[in-house]
Amino acid sequence: MPAVADLPLHTGTVPPWLASRMIKLTKIVVRLLAEEYGTVGVLERLSDPIWFQALNNLIGMDWDSSGSTTVTCGILKQVLLKEDYGVKAAGGKGDRARATPTELQVICSEYGLNSDDYIQVSRIVAKVDNVALQCGYTLYHHMFFVDREGNWAVIQQGMNVSTKMARRYHWFSGHLKDFVVEPHKAISGTKHSYAFNTIARRIDEFRKTVVDLAKESTSKLEKQLKSVLALAKGNTLLAYYTPYNPEEARKKVKKYTSLGPVALNRKALIEARELAVSGFKELLLVKGLGPSTLRALALVAELVYETPPSWKDPVTHPIDPFKYAYAVGGKDGVPFPVDKKTYDELLSFLEALLAKARDHRKLFLKNMAKITKNWSPPPEDRIPT
Repeated sequence: MPAVADLPLHTGTVPPWLASRMIKLTKIVVRLLAEEYGTVGVLERLSDPIWFQALNNLIGMDWDSSGSTTVTCGILKQVLLKEDYGVKAAGGKGDRARATPTELQVICSEYGLNSDDYIQVSRIVAKVDNVALQCGYTLYHHMFFVDREGNWAVIQQGMNVSTKMARRYHWFSGHLKDFVVEPHKAISGTKHSYAFNTIARRIDEFRKTVVDLAKESTSKLEKQLKSVLALAKGNTLLAYYTPYNPEEARKKVKKYTSLGPVALNRKALIEARELAVSGFKELLLVKGLGPSTLRALALVAELVYETPPSWKDPVTHPIDPFKYAYAVGGKDGVPFPVDKKTYDELLSFLEALLAKARDHRKLFLKNMAKITKNWSPPPEDRIPT
C-alpha cells in the first residue's frame, strides 16, 4: 500500500545560519547512506515518505510544514551537486520544476544515460499526479533524482489552494511495474472521502474505454457529454442509453465537478487521434490533455458505458517521525527552538565519527539506534507550527 501525509502551507524562509548547518548535516547523512547502502539505497530512502520526513525533522525544518518538502529537496540538490556520491538531482519548485528536462540532459550526459528516457519519465509522473489522480491538489514542486546506473526517484508536491494543505508524491524506479497502475512508492497526505483515481488496480476496462473514447470524433464526444450533463439537470431526453436515473446521475456528476470544470480540449483530442494513442499512458502524455478533459472522458465512460474509475483515495500514513524533531529542534520552535551550539556540537561529533573506520562507525550508530528505538515523544509536544 502507498503511504501518504498532508502538510499545511507555511510562509517564511530558512535563516542563513540554519541553512548552512542543514547543508552540513544533510551531507553527512547522504555520505553515510551512500557508503553503507549505495546509490540505490539513497534513492529508496528518498522515496519513503516517512524516512524523508524524518530527515526533514532531523535537520531542523518544521515537522508539519509544506515547506519541508521544498527546503529539504533544495538542500539535497545542493549537496548532490557539490559532492560526487553518484546521485544527482534536477528540478525543484515552480520555475525550477520546469527546468527539469534541461537539467536532466546535463546529468544524463555526465552519467552516459539517454536523457530522452528520463525526460519522458519526468513528464508522465507529473501527468499522473496532476491529471490521472485528482483530489484538489495542483503540482508546484517536482524533484527528479537519478544515479549513475540509471535508477531514479521522484518527489512531487501539490497544493490545495482552498485548504492550503499540501500532498506529497514519492516514486521509485525499483518499485515501479506500470506507470498507470498503482505506480507510486508512496503518497503523503490526509485521506479524503473520495478521489478521482484512474490509476487504481482492477479498472483496466475503464482505462481502455477512455482510450477508445479519445479515438472517437470530437463532435460525438461533445454530444455525449452534453447529454450526460443534461440528464444530471433532470432532462430525461437523453440521446444515449444510460442505466442511471437523473438523481443518480446528478450525484455522480457532482463528484466530478467538485474537483473542477468538466470540459473537453478539442485540440488535445484531435492530437490524440492523429497520434493513434494505443494506451492510457500515451493518452496522458498528449499535450493539452489536462484534468478537466480526463474528467469529461471519465464522466462519459461512467454514465454512458458503465465503466467508472475508482473513487478510492490511495492514502495511508502509518508512522509519525516527529521524534526526529528532537535532534536539533525546529525552525519555528517545535518541539523547541534550534540551538546553534547544540547543532554545531552534533556536526563536530558526526564529522569526527566519519574519520573513524567504517566498521567502528557502523557499530556505534547501530548501538545508538537501539537506545532510541523504543522512545516516543510526549504527545503534548506535537503542536502545529
